[in-house]
Amino acid sequence: MVSATPKDVKKGYFYALGRRKSATARVRVQKGKGNIVVNGKPATEYLAESKTLLAELQKPFVTLELPVSDYDVSAVVSGGGHAGQVDAIRLGIAKALTELNGDYRGTLKRADLLSRDPREKERKKFGLKGARKQRQFTKR
Repeated sequence: MVSATPKDVKKGYFYALGRRKSATARVRVQKGKGNIVVNGKPATEYLAESKTLLAELQKPFVTLELPVSDYDVSAVVSGGGHAGQVDAIRLGIAKALTELNGDYRGTLKRADLLSRDPREKERKKFGLKGARKQRQFTKR
């Protein structure tokens, strides 16, 4: 069993960086009461319009069968929209949990929670209306 180093225990939290599209999340996970805070607001307030995005934040804990109520998550996220930000935070939480305990790595990797989604927005090309959309063809 690989566990936390003494300097990590002294800090009291585990830090990780998560990215998705143009969103970047700096995540801290520590023992606590189950509070998830995003940019200084509770996650329920920050993501009020979507229950699925709130469930996505808890996926690493659910996969590891850890009670969410035992950990506090604090995330500072910038760039992108809500969906990209949630995916970035989820990746950050998963990475921070592997810092907490190295045994979690295999389970999270099998659940595909430790890999960054590499898809980015494709650039607009010259002479086209978008990345791929072309002008309407006229025969005559």
